[in-house]
Amino acid sequence: MAKKPIGVVTHYYDKIGVAIVKFNKDISAGETMEFKGANTDFSQTITSMQYDHKEIPKAKKGQEIGIKVDEKVHEGNEIFEA
Repeated sequence: MAKKPIGVVTHYYDKIGVAIVKFNKDISAGETMEFKGANTDFSQTITSMQYDHKEIPKAKKGQEIGIKVDEKVHEGNEIFEA
């Protein structure tokens, strides 16, 4: 059975390597995510999350947050639990 995505990239800031992500479930820093798309396929542990330019330990369902990403992502990339 295919895994369901738990979030989607809504924007990517190339210069600072930050993805804006909207999750459809609560997420905590320290969890490992898989980023997948046409040109994207990597896993990473979420070490830093920000909401409204402030560091947060947990993101609530439906909240759009910024995540520092190790590799380039694209709008529309889906995120899965690793």
